[in-house]
Amino acid sequence: MQKPSEIFDRDAEWDELVRFAGIQRGGATLGVVSGRRRQGKTFLLDALVRAAGGFMFTATEASEADALRQFGDALGSYLQEPTPLRFANWDEAITRTMTLAPAGPLPVVIDEFPFLARVSPALPSIIQRALDPAGQRSNTQVRLLLCGSALSFMGGLLSGTAPLRGRAGLELVVRTLDYRSAARFWDITDPRTALLVNSIVGGTPAYRHEFTQDDTPAGPADFDDWVIRAVLNPARPLFREARYLLAEEPDVRDPALYHSVLAAIADGRTRRGEIATFLGRQPSDLAHPLGVLEDLGLVVREEDAFRSNKGVYRTAEPLLNFYHAVMRPAWGDLERAGRARQVWPRLQRSFLSKVVGPHFESVCRSWTRWEADPDLLGGYPSRVAAGVVNDSAARTQHEVDVAAFGRDEQGREELLAIGEAKWNETVGLSHLQRLTHIQALLRGRDGVAAGRCRLLLFSGKGFSNDLRAEAQTDPDIQLVNLERLYEAG
Repeated sequence: MQKPSEIFDRDAEWDELVRFAGIQRGGATLGVVSGRRRQGKTFLLDALVRAAGGFMFTATEASEADALRQFGDALGSYLQEPTPLRFANWDEAITRTMTLAPAGPLPVVIDEFPFLARVSPALPSIIQRALDPAGQRSNTQVRLLLCGSALSFMGGLLSGTAPLRGRAGLELVVRTLDYRSAARFWDITDPRTALLVNSIVGGTPAYRHEFTQDDTPAGPADFDDWVIRAVLNPARPLFREARYLLAEEPDVRDPALYHSVLAAIADGRTRRGEIATFLGRQPSDLAHPLGVLEDLGLVVREEDAFRSNKGVYRTAEPLLNFYHAVMRPAWGDLERAGRARQVWPRLQRSFLSKVVGPHFESVCRSWTRWEADPDLLGGYPSRVAAGVVNDSAARTQHEVDVAAFGRDEQGREELLAIGEAKWNETVGLSHLQRLTHIQALLRGRDGVAAGRCRLLLFSGKGFSNDLRAEAQTDPDIQLVNLERLYEAG
């Protein structure tokens, strides 16, 4: 089954869906598809169903009786029944659904499954029973796909003692596009413009078509105008999207608290204690909201590269970070139509320091982990993170933007490289000297195999001539500019 031309990228996801939908075996099988909102899950599944002639039902927030009625209407329409189908309960509905594929494998999709399961908690158990040996005797080759955006709920369907544990033949997560794919999706060829746009909208496909109506910056000179007309414009849907992202999540019971947590992270308070101080609360009070934000895929906790018991929280959705760091402090002014052009110049400093800078560091870590040639690093990286190195002699600490670890021939972890990332600075010998000093500290530290550690310097602005000359004579020093970050591997 060929992937439709209107689906961008997603080759691996499409191949897995096609494989699952065409499994040649008797009885029904189960698959679970999840991912954050706006990533194109429904688009993918709808294309699969249309290509295979399958059935798709998209649930809404409704009572159990209303949801059953809607399901019966949709199924009756699909089967071209003269009258709508009516089910007394979900037991009847699922039993009937499992008979839809007598002639061969057929995809059947229930989208927004969490809406149904919340008003009908027994539904996962009913599906489990239908997949049991006794139920399979009357089943046909239905390839049932349950889809949802509530990541914690969808993950819980198949975990622990959940009824559907061990039942799924597919567990597919549709992730955001990476920074390189996002640049191609937005048709942006200039690396600087691509990274600036990515620092605001990330890799969420819907933000290009549905939210900006394909309004893409024409180049570096058009970027500021694009922000004003497409992002900070109260008449455009992207303007309020960050607020709606939390409002759409049923697990978020106190939106004000969650927005305050995100505001603290956007302000650079990335450790739990720092977030608690920002909010005037105890660190223990934040365990639940931070856990919920992690489950929703909106926040990630990253372990310190050099201290396994330490970690920082980062916003996983760039638009949320942009909203809290840039838009929220000026919301009153921005809500007035036509004010963005006057307000944006005074917001740019925060944009560069709190949004673009941290995002650039994240992109550099991603490049090091997934795109860098292993020969450049001296090995294949098994993990890449940021971290803090203590300097007891100077009574200070040094932040390391990129630390790449690999495994030696005996399987022991070793430090392959450390790196410094500067978005809006020309990187020179002083940055190299700082990195060299940190390298020396790590080589003298117990528990860190850093003998072959190389040095990476990333810049969004460029490198000084003396640093370029130094790097030309030392292969252990690598300079990585925007063109290198975005070049095809």
